[in-house]
Formats: sequence, C-alpha cells, structure tokens
Amino acid sequence: MKNIVITGGGTGGHLSIAKAIKEELNKRGIKPIFIGSSSGQDAQWFKDDEGFEACYFLDISSVVDKKYFGKLISLFRIFIKTIKCRNIFKIHDIDRVFSVGGYGAAPASFASILFGKRFFIHEQNAVFGKLHKILSKKAEIVFSSYFESSPVKNYPVREEFFKDARVRQEIKTIIFLGGSQGASAINEFAMSVSVILKQKGIKIIHQCGEKDEKRVRDFYEKNQIKVDLFSFSPNLHKKIKDADFAICRAGAGTLWELCAAKIPALYIPYPYAAKDHQFFNANFLVKRGFSFVKRQRDLKIDDLEMIFSCDLKMMSEGLGKLIEPNGAKSIVDCLI
Repeated sequence: MKNIVITGGGTGGHLSIAKAIKEELNKRGIKPIFIGSSSGQDAQWFKDDEGFEACYFLDISSVVDKKYFGKLISLFRIFIKTIKCRNIFKIHDIDRVFSVGGYGAAPASFASILFGKRFFIHEQNAVFGKLHKILSKKAEIVFSSYFESSPVKNYPVREEFFKDARVRQEIKTIIFLGGSQGASAINEFAMSVSVILKQKGIKIIHQCGEKDEKRVRDFYEKNQIKVDLFSFSPNLHKKIKDADFAICRAGAGTLWELCAAKIPALYIPYPYAAKDHQFFNANFLVKRGFSFVKRQRDLKIDDLEMIFSCDLKMMSEGLGKLIEPNGAKSIVDCLI
C-alpha cells in the first residue's frame, strides 16, 4: 500500500471523522496526508498536527451558497485545485483517497477519480451531502451508520463515551447541548423549563455557547436556579456521563456520542442545515422508538410531559445496541 489522503472538512462534524481515522492510521505506523480548505475550520484543527505527513489548505469555497457568477468562480477554483491535487498525489505517491465530505473535499475527490486513485467516502449524515451524492457511485466503499449497504455501521466515537455508558432508568439530570457556538433556541427552551425542572428536583447541565453565556448565567442567578453552566468543555464526555436525558441539536457527532453513552434525547434539528439532514439524523432514532424529535418552531414547554412519561430504560438499552466501539478501527481495516 502507498500513501493515503484524508480530505474534507469545513465543520467539526467532518473534521472529527478525519481526526479519528488519522489517529487509527497513526496506531498502525501510517501518517496520512490531509487536503482541505483554507476557509473552514480545517487549519485550526490540523495545521500543527504531527500525525499527518503533510497538510494542504486550498483556497476554495462552497458552491452551494453562491449566486450565478459566484458559482462560476468557485467551480473554476475547484478545477484549478483539482489539478494541484494531482501534483500532491505525485509528490507523496498517493494510492487512495478517503473523503469525509464538505466543500474542502471536492478537489482531492475529483482528482482521485480523474487520475485513477482508489476512492472511499464516509457520509456522516442520514442523507448524502451534495458532493458525496455526486461521487458516491465512483467510490469503492461508502461508509455510513445509516445505510444498510455499508460494511461498517459503527460511527467513529471516542472510547471514553463507551467507557462511561450506562443504562438510564430514571431522569435525575438533563443536559442541554447547544454546541460550543451555542444555540439560542435551545438556550431559550432550557431557561423556559428550568423552573419546572427545579420544582421536580431535576439537575441541569447546560452548554450555552460563549456568546450567550452572560445572559444565560444572569437568568439562572436571578431565578436562583443551580445549574452546571459552561460555554465549552474539552471533556464533554464527563458532562454527558452525569446526564440521564439530553436536549440538543442533531449533528451526527453529537447523536452518535449520545448513542454510545446510551442517553435518549429530544433532538431539535438546526432548521437551516443542508437538506434538513439533522432532522433525518434524529428520525433514524425516532423511527426505532429510541428518542424524540421536534421542529424548533414547534417547541413548547409541554414537551416536558413526553420526556417524563417515556420508557427511558427501553430507549437507553436500544441506543446501546445501535453502536459498538472501534468504528474507526473497522473503517481503517477496510481502507487499507
């Protein structure tokens, strides 16, 4: 086997998969190449990462959110960078390309197909992103936790989420997860139900995001509600460990981490997610009876009733059966 390119990014959901696969390759003495974009979060994640032999951050941007002339410019840049990727492949003697999606994956993915490299896809969401939908027929394997055709169903989730997993039988603590950037709708819902939760003796853990932290903290202090409030934590698994139920967005990473921890959730999909993929992610669990989903516009205080009347033990046990450890290991076994 020659060298491997991991490509894609833009957001943490894509990049966390890239990191998991990189770390598993490193365990086997392999340092892959990373090819992503200079305009996403890619450089923040990987610029100084010694687990890669080399990293390339290309000057490209998304085509989807552009108007006619902007689309043409973006497509032209992708074409130019596709040719550059051919040169990168030659320099590093690249044999195969692994795409995690996002617009940053476009040049290396196209170059892989055009110049005869083995091509693999990991689709994090329950519906294909635009790039992966176009390229999926050219991929040797499409890895997905949602599609029956995938040879690996287990999402690459960090081991600590499995270590701390337990079957939830009673709701004593609820965690609200808005992500490190926060989610104002989830913050508002958390505050609106906090008095009721206090009356019920339910503990609250709340990730509110840095921008909204002061406002949310002031609210809790004014209403004398004791809350474990934080904007960001590098040890989120420790916060999740203490919770019995979650209220959160439905990004793939969050969803599968909660599955690994066996925590049922009320998912509130981000309403502007591409192709409404967060709704379909959550619905994958809802159809099996293991969680709930509610549109942001329909969210109301009365939704607490269905949370406290659910069969928590059944849901928690069911979530644990959907995922096993070593997702990254199984993917890399196929990849190499």
